[in-house]
Amino acid sequence: MGTFLIVLVGIAAAIVIWVIATYNRLVALRNQIDGAWAQIDVQLRRRYDLIPNLVETVKGYASHEKEVFEKVTAARSAMMRAKGIEEQAQAQNMITQALKTLFAVAEAYPELKANENFLALQGELSNTENQIAQSRELYNELVARYNALIQSFPANAVASGFGFGKREYFPVDEAAREAPKVSFA
Repeated sequence: MGTFLIVLVGIAAAIVIWVIATYNRLVALRNQIDGAWAQIDVQLRRRYDLIPNLVETVKGYASHEKEVFEKVTAARSAMMRAKGIEEQAQAQNMITQALKTLFAVAEAYPELKANENFLALQGELSNTENQIAQSRELYNELVARYNALIQSFPANAVASGFGFGKREYFPVDEAAREAPKVSFA
């Protein structure tokens, strides 16, 4: 009877230790996801702050391209109103498309392409875009690991028992991958 009790207590202790370890792993992944999202948010804010300066610089050379400026402004406004990851992703894809069109317009103005302010802003924006892409990649990788863990047996029992839910990816829209179509007719 004594050996059976010791074995039973040992099994119970192993289960409790496993539950604690799994819970802590889920918490760590959730916190890493939140940290990765915060990093994305920092880069998105930086991008948001660069856009008005870029638009004003281009306006100085291409003031008749009103439609392009309106698209950029509308996309920037959508970006600021976006709540949640899905809306944020849609807004980011919108702004990416608008900026591609803005840069395509800039290609038609050699004086603008040579402007130091424009080149500096373009460089900063390009750097910011790269950082957003890296941050998005890290975020999506962490979400994939987290979602796989909460859906895997037996960790899913701990995840559902403690309220760990599925997290959303920060996707890139297919339209954002395409080159913009610009006409100067």
